[in-house]
Amino acid sequence: MLPKNSKITQETSLTAVFVKSRREKLKLTQPELALRAGVGLRFIRELEAAKPTLRSDKVNQVLALFGKQLGPVDISREE
Repeated sequence: MLPKNSKITQETSLTAVFVKSRREKLKLTQPELALRAGVGLRFIRELEAAKPTLRSDKVNQVLALFGKQLGPVDISREE
C-alpha cells in the first residue's frame, strides 16, 4: 500500500479531480460519461474516487474526451 503523501497518489487524485470537474462542467452524469468514453460505469466511479490501480489505456479513453492523455511527469524531490 502506498503512503498517503506519495507522488503516485497525488497524481491519481489530480486526475480524479480533473475528470470529475470536467464532467460536471459539461453537465454529464457518470453513466453518460461512461457511455461516451466506452468504459463501464464502475470504471468512472473508481476513477473519480482516485483508485490507484486503474488501467492507463482506459484512463486515456476518458481523458481523450477532454483532449487530454496521461504522460510522463517530473517527480518532485521534496526532502
